[in-house]
Amino acid sequence: MESVIGEGWLMDYHVPVESKSSSSDHPIALQGQLLLADPSLRDGIFDHSVVLLAEHSAKEGAFGLVLNHPTGHVVGDLLKDEAFAPLKKVAVHQGGPVSCEHLTFSAFWWSQEKKQLRWAIRISAEDAIAHSHRPGTLVRAFIGYSGWNPGQLENELRRNSWITTKPDNALLGQSHDRELWSEILRHLSPYHRILAEAPPDPFLN
Repeated sequence: MESVIGEGWLMDYHVPVESKSSSSDHPIALQGQLLLADPSLRDGIFDHSVVLLAEHSAKEGAFGLVLNHPTGHVVGDLLKDEAFAPLKKVAVHQGGPVSCEHLTFSAFWWSQEKKQLRWAIRISAEDAIAHSHRPGTLVRAFIGYSGWNPGQLENELRRNSWITTKPDNALLGQSHDRELWSEILRHLSPYHRILAEAPPDPFLN
């Protein structure tokens, strides 16, 4: 279910993975999942990235935001206009490699009633300010976003470029930096714990 608010949209979801089969006859439904970069994705922004996949369909492709690549800046460093003053301490993250000339706002919160993460993506500054006053809501600014053409993400998944999992209610309280990748990964299984704790290049040891 999707309803538009401000300049962005409010997402409500609870979509399980339908299939992880490599067969093209079985679509992969990942909207609302976290994508954890496989350790083989060492170059560029997706290195040790955790992506919240906000949209995913066979016809439209996929859209998401990298959650754990802070830029070290806050909104006040980049936007000096008085209208953005209430958001001046909001952290700015690198959301992905697409449209890096644009800064947008997003809000995230956990629905206790539905037991799921919810968010409002690419919202106006006015809406971001309103969300910032709601207890338990995390407001972030993002430079760029992550996008995939139809079929592109499916192909990457079949090449095991991504590890998928559902977000839980601990996500918003965790540090959204590079350590988030290993923190989530090590709790998936004993195998994934080994991946999380492996050195960047095991052959150097």
